[in-house]
Parts: sequence; C-alpha cells; structure tokens
Amino acid sequence: MQTTAPVDFHFLEPANLKDRLMLKAFLRSLFKREGTKLESLRYIFCSDKYLLEINRQYLNHDDYTDIITFNLSNHPAPVMGEIYISIDRVRDNAQQFHTSFKEELHRVIFHGALHLCGYKDKTSKDARLMREKEDESIARYRKYQQRLM
Repeated sequence: MQTTAPVDFHFLEPANLKDRLMLKAFLRSLFKREGTKLESLRYIFCSDKYLLEINRQYLNHDDYTDIITFNLSNHPAPVMGEIYISIDRVRDNAQQFHTSFKEELHRVIFHGALHLCGYKDKTSKDARLMREKEDESIARYRKYQQRLM
C-alpha cells in the first residue's frame, strides 16, 4: 500500500525538468501546507498544438494557454488532479517576463497545484493572490532545495 500520494510527470515534449523526486516531495508538502488532501497528481508536458486541442475540446476556448488544470475528484474527496502544461508557452513566457525557463516552469507547475488547492485567478484580486502564492512557492522551493542539497 502506498503511503504518499503519487505525483507523476509525463513528457509528450521534453521539459528538461531536473530534481524530479525533490519536486514531487515539495508538491506533496504544498498540498499539506494548504490543508488539501491529495490522492494523486499527474503533470503532462506537451506542445501548444496539443494543449490548444484540449482547450477547444473540453473548455470550448480557441486560444493558446500555458496550463490547463483538471480536478478529477468528487468533492470533498482528496484531490485527483491532471495538469497539462505547454512547454512552448512556458518558453515564450520566460522570454516575455525576462526570467529563466526553469523558474517559469516551476511557476506554472505550482500554479496548477494551487488551483487544485482552491485558488482562482479570474478576477484581478484572485490573480494577485495567486501570484503571491506562486512567488511564495518558488521561494519555499528554493529553500527546500538548499536544505536537501
């Protein structure tokens, strides 16, 4: 019997994601810190084209996005999440926002997890809070990495 929630990474596009075991452990701790029970979490790293098709098919949106998060659980059951991330968008966003690909990738990874913890980003107030939580998660992850290295 598994004692920790599985966190899996699937790559339809290469993402150069380092320290995967550390990142998985950190994601579990993020859910714990937010008071959200996690059953399973799956990240799928894909292309713009792949994510655009998901956006059209499931959300009736016809535009590119960096991330789509699906909560597959029945509330109030523990979260079962599936998060699709466009590597193309992450790369473009990193250039646009003058940050590294690695930091932007971590930001988007944490963004999806935070959505599953109940954070929204549709209003400007919600978007500000989401950005604060992303920044906090990035800072915590850096400290987490330093402690374990």
